[in-house]
Parts: sequence; C-alpha cells; structure tokens
Amino acid sequence: MKSSFQARGARGAAAPEAGARPRPGRAHGTAHVPHEVRIIGGQWRSRRLPVPDSPGLRPTPDRVRETLFNWLGQDLAGWVVLDAFAGSGALGFEAASRGAAAVTLIEADAKLARGLEATRTQLGASGVTVLGTDGIAWMRRSSAQFDLVLLDPPFDANLFEAALTAAAARVPEGGWLYLEAPEAWGAEALAPLGLSLYRHLKAGTVHAHLLRKGGEAA
Repeated sequence: MKSSFQARGARGAAAPEAGARPRPGRAHGTAHVPHEVRIIGGQWRSRRLPVPDSPGLRPTPDRVRETLFNWLGQDLAGWVVLDAFAGSGALGFEAASRGAAAVTLIEADAKLARGLEATRTQLGASGVTVLGTDGIAWMRRSSAQFDLVLLDPPFDANLFEAALTAAAARVPEGGWLYLEAPEAWGAEALAPLGLSLYRHLKAGTVHAHLLRKGGEAA
C-alpha cells in the first residue's frame, strides 16, 4: 500500500541526534502519572481520556504529542494507523481525532485494553479497533500495512529493536514510524533496520523519534 503521507512530507525542525544505546527506565522524567490525558486537536479536541492506575504506564506528554502531530501535518485524513503499545490510548485516539480512517490499538494488559474499549465507545470512535494481545507478536504474524506505526514500549523491557523490526515490516517504503525511548536512536542503529531518522525531540528523559522506512535522514 502506498503511504498517503509520501506526497505531503513531514513538517518540523528538530535536529536529529546520534547514538543508539537504549537503557532501562519507566518514567517520562517524573514519578507522577496523570489520571487523565487531553486530546490536543481534531474532532475530539480538549476531550479528556482516563488513565488507569497501572505499573509503568507512561502516557505520552502533551508537548510531545503536539510536536509529533505538528511533524505529521495535523490532518491525517485517510491514514491507517497502528498503536502497538496503546496504554492509555493517548497517541492512537489523537490520530483518530485528527481524521485517521482506521486506527488499531493493541494492548496486552487486559485491564488497560478494557479501558481503551470503554473510551472507544464513549467517543463513538467507529474507526478505532482495540485488540487485547501482544503488539510485537501481532505485528510479526500480520500482513496488514499502515501509513504510521506508533511505538511506545515499556522502557525497562528492552523491546525497542524487536518492536522496530516488526513495525518496519508493517509499513511500505516511505511509510512512517514513531518511537519513544529513553535514549536517542541514530543512523548507525536504524540503518540495519531499513529506517532513517526524520525528526527528533528530547523532552525530559524521553526521546521522541519520527522515523521513515527507507529514504534519507533529514
């Protein structure tokens, strides 16, 4: 499937950083976890999503989500999106709010998956599908293709390379992946996976990366 984003390109101007040594860590720079997150843009702008109490759950901060969707150009109309470690659903529901045609949320924790389904129902998000399963295993066995795959795995589980490898097979050439990690991933680590760094942001202890399959780094 040809990515609907290829013709538009990403926007933003954060300087890429080199280096690729993921290390353990769970928090987004603070031990406090909010009990709700706010959708920033689109049809559900300012709607608040509940964040269940769950060990290690780290909703992507507002600043990081806002920057990511600025990079992506705000309007995701027609996109097909996968959030492989959905957690609170902040990233996936944000994509749906901004017009994505179909969003698949994968969450292995049964309690969190039930919460995502409740939020989907509350929002009337007919284009969102919730799957209660392991994100990496699902990507490995699936043949589906996505314009964008969102990856925010547990920081202390050392899943980054496995998640990126599985996700890279789920996007076409020129397709997009988003990665949150406790360390910057640079060209040396990404090239063997067939990925290049397009944008990078450091916010506290979080490194946010917009990656492209194939192509050249910005």
